[in-house]
Amino acid sequence: MSAEAWQITWFTALIAACSTVLILPVGTLIAWWLARGEWHGKSIVETIVALPLVLPPVATGLVLLKIFGRRGAVGAWLSAFGLDIPFTWRAVLMATAVMAFPLYVRTARVAFENVSPRLEGVARTLGAGPWRVFWTITLPLARRGVLAGALLAFARSLGEFGATIMLAGFIPGHTATLAVSIYHFVQLGHDREALALTAISVGLAFAAVWASAWFSRSKRA
Repeated sequence: MSAEAWQITWFTALIAACSTVLILPVGTLIAWWLARGEWHGKSIVETIVALPLVLPPVATGLVLLKIFGRRGAVGAWLSAFGLDIPFTWRAVLMATAVMAFPLYVRTARVAFENVSPRLEGVARTLGAGPWRVFWTITLPLARRGVLAGALLAFARSLGEFGATIMLAGFIPGHTATLAVSIYHFVQLGHDREALALTAISVGLAFAAVWASAWFSRSKRA
């Protein structure tokens, strides 16, 4: 592997790991919220969370660009503090996090739904509050499913392309991920470099998906 391929691989893996960690707190709470009971507006929240799964990734990237670009309401405010988003590593982090978020929430939600409400009810009758029940009963019992969802989110982040190319573009050494770099090398006719990065992508994705499936099997057992 060339030094450039190592740099691209390291950057992609680091961004994927950071985006996964970034979505864990909010994603876990939303998954738990959706898994427990019925409430007004639940279907709207479910739809909004799932949108990045069904929208064209480039459309999601365009929406993010309009919101966080320098002319967007949020982007203009961030620019005033020197925190520009588009075409920086922050853009790559945001794009991968947004695209991986629905997959994590769906997987974690299933894990929470498989936790028996009876056990949570017993804890509450013994005086435990909602947060204590969550941290000591619900989350520990759902931990394997949550971890499986995190690994799937990591794998999704590794392969993200559409939203990333719209929001971050291709800047060697700054926003060049595996997926974007493969596209760039193919456009230049550098098939050997593109195939090398493809092989790396397949290896990383296979490892993440296999680990996720292993945790899912362990949870069922």
